[in-house]
Order: sequence, then structure tokens, then C-alpha cells
Amino acid sequence: MNTKLFQLIRDGEGLTVEFKRCARELPKSVYKTVCAFSNRYGGYILLGVEDDGEISGIAPDAVSQIKKDFVSVMNNAQRFSPTLFISLEEAKIDGKIMLWCYVPFTSQLVMFGGRIYDRAEDGDFDVTHSPELLGMIVSRKQGASSENKIFPYATDSELLLEKLMPQIRQLALSRNDKHPWGKLPDREIMQSAGLYQTDHLTGKSGYTLAAILIFGHDEIIRSCLPGYVTDCILRRENLDRYDDRLMVSCNLIEAFDKIMDFIAKHTLDKFYMEGVQSVSVRSKIARELVSNIIVHREYTSSFPAKVIIDRNRIATENWCMPKRPGKLDPDSFTPQPKNPLLANFFVNIGYADTLGSGVRNLYKYTKIYSGGEPELIEGDVFRTIVPLGIYVSDKMSDKMSDKSNTADKKYSDALLAHLADNGEISTAEAASIIGRSTKTARRVLLQLAREGLVRPTGGNRNRKYKANR
Repeated sequence: MNTKLFQLIRDGEGLTVEFKRCARELPKSVYKTVCAFSNRYGGYILLGVEDDGEISGIAPDAVSQIKKDFVSVMNNAQRFSPTLFISLEEAKIDGKIMLWCYVPFTSQLVMFGGRIYDRAEDGDFDVTHSPELLGMIVSRKQGASSENKIFPYATDSELLLEKLMPQIRQLALSRNDKHPWGKLPDREIMQSAGLYQTDHLTGKSGYTLAAILIFGHDEIIRSCLPGYVTDCILRRENLDRYDDRLMVSCNLIEAFDKIMDFIAKHTLDKFYMEGVQSVSVRSKIARELVSNIIVHREYTSSFPAKVIIDRNRIATENWCMPKRPGKLDPDSFTPQPKNPLLANFFVNIGYADTLGSGVRNLYKYTKIYSGGEPELIEGDVFRTIVPLGIYVSDKMSDKMSDKSNTADKKYSDALLAHLADNGEISTAEAASIIGRSTKTARRVLLQLAREGLVRPTGGNRNRKYKANR
């Protein structure tokens, strides 16, 4: 990341970059800049840098407190509305410590201290009492994210607040024992998280689509989003269809746990020591994959999100509104959440990491897990691919081993002899030759394909197998 910071410092302050002197404590103006960036296009804040780009640095013994103070204000519903989960990252350049953060553009109007700020050139301006400038902000935010849509007729009875709120509070407090959600009433938590809003153009108030996705009964989710589903597929033996499948269409809190359980069911764990603490590397990877398809998905599309586990990898797919199509580089990409409200909520309860951290964690733990690197490819369909190496589940490994043993030499020799004389064979023909079911014949042919003795050709309905000469 230092390369990116060098570039930002070299280019100087502007519409999306702000420098702040910060020797021992946070300047109060930093929060106005956060608010302004949130209402404009997002941007970078660099602490410990002078206006002219000189790195003045931060006192080492003050770094920890500055970080705590910043996060505390970001999560204080009395200061920020909605609250923003943004944390400061540390960097060392030329022997001097600086702190930085990326502030994302949000889909909701952000206020600090009851005031609304916007960004222009390299300054932050109070536009609270300017209807024209406020209208411009609202216009920019309209259509930026479907999660912000208000459903004025959605009621408390259609949300699982009584069931899920205790869990939400516990998760938030386990992350931060002074988290304000621990004491706030349900409605104030919903308002502080941007899940209950007022449309400043129409005057209508109500729960947002994000609230319905997080807390909704199945019926209201189906009513608001009839195409919403996450399709979890295991495809190792039966490559034409699947070996196991789970269709998830419940609220996102319960969906998160179900998808995590599906990945755990079909992959091995690998424990790793971070300092003196043992961590589950599989859980770390699964958490990033699941949170990614939840918070970066475009929910108005009928394209189903997918989690596909095969013999060599886990792949996820979800529809999105691409900002910068192509393969993501963890060292240079600019993080932008597709659903800021969902992202902020899931970070608060520890189900997701702050922007950028999740991608870095995915690269870190995939390397530890399988020795490979993940691929993150942004387009109309956002795809993430994580290589598995040898880490498939014990149950599935044993099952595959047993089935491989069933494809014994007698069946293999019979099929290879037929291929030597005839050039190709279908699954139905193979079943007839060995006198077994098409399922068994397919298993034998796939085993021969894995051994490199045959190769499949054609589509699923017309697939045949040819001998490798």
C-alpha cells in the first residue's frame, strides 16, 4: 500500500484526497472531511501529512489512542448519522508513522454533529441550510444503491427483530464491549445503521431494503425481492449436475450461518497459530467469501448468487454494478462497497472486515491454506475463486476414495478395450458394456479422465469420451 500512499502524497490534496497534521491527537476537522467524502465521491484521508505533502508523522505512543478515538466517534450515533464503520490503517514512510483511511461514498445522506458537509476541490463545506446544494447531494445518491429503497408499509411484525436483535447486540459487544448498540433500543439501532430512514424528497419514512434483507421474514423478502436466492452447490463426482445442493433464501443473518456451514461441511479445516492463538484458516476464508457475496451483491437482479465447491476450488458469483471491471489487485485497488449500509452493519457485528482488509485477509489466508492465491474478477458478475489444494472434507474424500476403488480394473479395461476399437464411447454405451448403471459407468469414465487415459468431449447431453493416444 505504500506505493499508493506515495502516489497520493505526490499528487497532493484535491476532491478525493485530504492531508491532516496529526502529531498527538486527531484534529476535529477530520470528521467533517469524513462526512464530506461520504456525501461526494469518497476519498482518502492521510494523517501525519502537512498541506504541502511533507510527512510530519505521528508520535508512536499516540497512535493507539488516535485509532480508538477515531473509531469511537465513527460509531457514535450522537455524532454521526448514520454511523460509519471506518478504521485507520498504519503505515511507515521514511521512518515516520502516518495513519490513513479510505472513506467510501455512501448511498445515504451523512450528517456529523447534526450538520451536512459536502466536498469541493480541497475543502469541506457546510451545506445544511442550502436547499440547492442538498438537492445535488440527494440527486447523486439516488439510484446509487438499491439497498436504500424505502418500504413505508413494511411493519415491525414483518421483521424478526425480537428473534435476531439479542444476537446482533451480543455480536456487536463481542467486537467492542462499549459498542453503543449494547444499550440502544431496537428502533434507534435501526436508525443509526440507516435501516430506518426518511426520504427527504417525498417525506416518507420506513424500513429500507437493507433492513428487510437483514431482519425480514421469508414472506416479506419474497414479496420485495422475488428473485433473491443463494445457490450453494457441491460438484465433485457428478459434474453434470451436483452431489449436494442448498438453496438459501432467508434473511441475511441466518443465510450467513447456513452458507458458512455448507462450506465447512465440504472442506477440511486447517488450524494455524497467529502468535499464541490458534485460528481456523478455513473459517477465515469462508467468512470473506460469504460476506463478499452478501454486501457486494446487486439484489434487484434475478441472477442468483452462487457458491460452487468442486475438487480443486471454491468459486462464488454474484451480480453487481461494476466500478472498475477486471481482475482486482489487492495492492492498488480502491475499495467501494456496492451496499454501504449492509457493509457497515456486517462490519459492526464482526461478519465482515473494513474495506480493503477483507481482500487482504483473503490473499493472506488462502496462501496459508493451499499455497495459492485467490482471484477476484469484477464485471456484471463478480467472481471470486479460491484454490483448495488438498483441503476437501474427510467425508467427501473417503466417499471419493471408495468410489474410485469401485471403478476397478475390470471395468476400466473393458472400456479402454472398446475405445481402442471404436474411438469413442457414451455413458449409456459404457453402462451396457460393463453391465452396470449409468451412474457407475459415469464414475468409471470420470476416474479414467482424472487419470489422463480418456478425455470428455461435447456438452452434457451429448457428452462422449475419447481415448488419449
